[in-house]
Amino acid sequence: MKKMLNRVLLATVILAAPLAAQAEKLAVVDMQAIFEQLPQREEIGKAMKQEFGDRIAKVQKLQADIRGLLETQQRDAALMGESQKTELARKIDAQKSELQLEGKALDEDMRTRQGEEQNKLLVKVQKTINKIAEKENIDIVLQRGAAVYVKPSADISGKVIEALSKGK
Repeated sequence: MKKMLNRVLLATVILAAPLAAQAEKLAVVDMQAIFEQLPQREEIGKAMKQEFGDRIAKVQKLQADIRGLLETQQRDAALMGESQKTELARKIDAQKSELQLEGKALDEDMRTRQGEEQNKLLVKVQKTINKIAEKENIDIVLQRGAAVYVKPSADISGKVIEALSKGK
């Protein structure tokens, strides 16, 4: 009797599984492709350049100054006295220290700002995905990488990009 009950339960599970899977409407999104194709990404890049342009120019000037001092040191070392060599070496070291401090601070600030902007964009993307899912009665939206195979019709990434491009 127990064997018979197990067989009936197994048959029920096997037959019901495809029906249960069809009851849920699934879709996928490729978040990497979405972020790569958004026009807002270019706007963020322009804003970052504008915000940090002066500091980037300062770091580039420091780099150029150090290169010039190193060339001077290499070219004129034979003609310089010991005090001149020492003074030039100290100047180079000071410039390198300043470059390191400025560069590290700039890099850190830019990374923080980039993260803030990406988080804002992520919120917009998530809201857009939710709107599309509600509009099309999609029950579950997965990341593209979570599925081994997906029909192209189930990928809503293009719709998300289109919606975000219109809304900017």
